[in-house]
Amino acid sequence: MKSSKNKEKPNKNNNSSEKKQEPVTIQYLMKTLQQLQSEHEALKRELLRSRRIPSGRIGFAFLVIGGATLAGSVVTSSTTLAFIGLGLTFWGALFLFARPVRFVKSTLLDSTALSTYTTVDRMVSDLGYKAKSIYIPPYPKEAYLPEYMKGLKEMIVFIPAEDSATMPTLEEMAKKQFLLKSPKGVCITPPGFGLASVIEKELKAGFTNINLERLTNSLPKAVTDNLGLAKGFEINTENDLIHAKITGSVYSSLYSREQELKSIHFLGCPLASAIACALAKTTGKLVTIAKNKVSPDLQTIDIWYQTLEG
Repeated sequence: MKSSKNKEKPNKNNNSSEKKQEPVTIQYLMKTLQQLQSEHEALKRELLRSRRIPSGRIGFAFLVIGGATLAGSVVTSSTTLAFIGLGLTFWGALFLFARPVRFVKSTLLDSTALSTYTTVDRMVSDLGYKAKSIYIPPYPKEAYLPEYMKGLKEMIVFIPAEDSATMPTLEEMAKKQFLLKSPKGVCITPPGFGLASVIEKELKAGFTNINLERLTNSLPKAVTDNLGLAKGFEINTENDLIHAKITGSVYSSLYSREQELKSIHFLGCPLASAIACALAKTTGKLVTIAKNKVSPDLQTIDIWYQTLEG
């Protein structure tokens, strides 16, 4: 009998050690995820800054000087001033309209995003979560909130432990907690949050200040022409769903079978996540990715979003 009792003791110790290691693992994953997201956002900000080339100011200055020189040539009847003015005007127009643009390879964008999704996969697998993610819209920036409720102005994604879980309360979301106990789940920053901010600047209008119709009409040009994130983009409403069709996305390789990413399907790639953020902020409703379909060659991605009442 003594020997049997002694055998049971190590099992208790092992269980206690596993319980101690669990929060340590979760904290490590949380810190890693936050670090990867910050690196990803830094890369997006660098890409945005690279578009702001000061050649526009130089071109404008040349145009002003060239115009003044042309005006002076008319007054003085000087052909020399006329040629100088024409030359300055030409170079001003060239600097103004033919601005140099720095490009970032799509493979580089994929590699930075890959680390974030891999970490989310490990986190969700370790916690045993299988439910879909829910994009929660933030309060408008101009809205007044008490200091302890400032966290409600940040866009978050809630990943519940179960499909039937209720939404977290405002007090819980305002605390900026990662792990929630009631309802059980985790809150993370959307992988497309930074990209959504860039699209918002391209539209020159906040998502909260426009309606759904204007958003669906403006997004295709911003995604394809202005930012070059995809070769083709269509978005329209289908019954109670919003269907987005992306062709030739720069993030298409994240959906490949080689990556075997699970979180890419319920969080969406950075572009799909950015669209979810835009829909949540515009409609003021909860948004979830109901389903997605990817073509075998990864060139066409169909995503169906569903809005939910909070």
